[in-house]
Amino acid sequence: MYFTPPLARLIEEFQRFPGVGPKSAQRMAFYVLNMPAEEVKRFSESLLEAKDKVKHCSRCFHLSANDPCEICSSERRDVTTICVVADSRDVVALEKTREYKGFYHVLNGLISPLEGRGPEQLKVRELLNRSHQEGVKEVILAINPTIEGDATVLYISSLLKPLAIKVTRIAFGLPMGSDLEYADEVTLTRALEGRREL
Repeated sequence: MYFTPPLARLIEEFQRFPGVGPKSAQRMAFYVLNMPAEEVKRFSESLLEAKDKVKHCSRCFHLSANDPCEICSSERRDVTTICVVADSRDVVALEKTREYKGFYHVLNGLISPLEGRGPEQLKVRELLNRSHQEGVKEVILAINPTIEGDATVLYISSLLKPLAIKVTRIAFGLPMGSDLEYADEVTLTRALEGRREL
């Protein structure tokens, strides 16, 4: 299918986004072309501003326009607890629960030999330094139960245990409202392992 060069380039750019195929990219490109010029300008300015101002916090590596970030700057957080996550999206998900009151540490990825990413590409050394220097009593590993996630958890826990820091991992199991008969074996195993006394 032929598109005029500026439109073809816009479609190509949208296709660079994860999970966006040719049809979705075309829909987005046509949507942008039908937007009023002022909205397109505001959209493009927001992209440039976010790219220019949002950086990694120098303490926890969460994405923020401030350094230290808003969470690290809070005086109401529990300084004895650090929750380790793979990326900033996980921080946002945990913050939505309004349950966790400690600090975070964003690894910016997981150990994945197939993608050429080892522990040295992650913020593991910085986590060890923080844990030691800030008097942390518990490190919560809130990392997805994947092969990469499990490898990362094993690696980090092996480094933290000698420091006499309590290392825990969030429980995984059945979502609310689901039926046992439809759950896979791994999910059921995790649910049993993560059981609590009532």
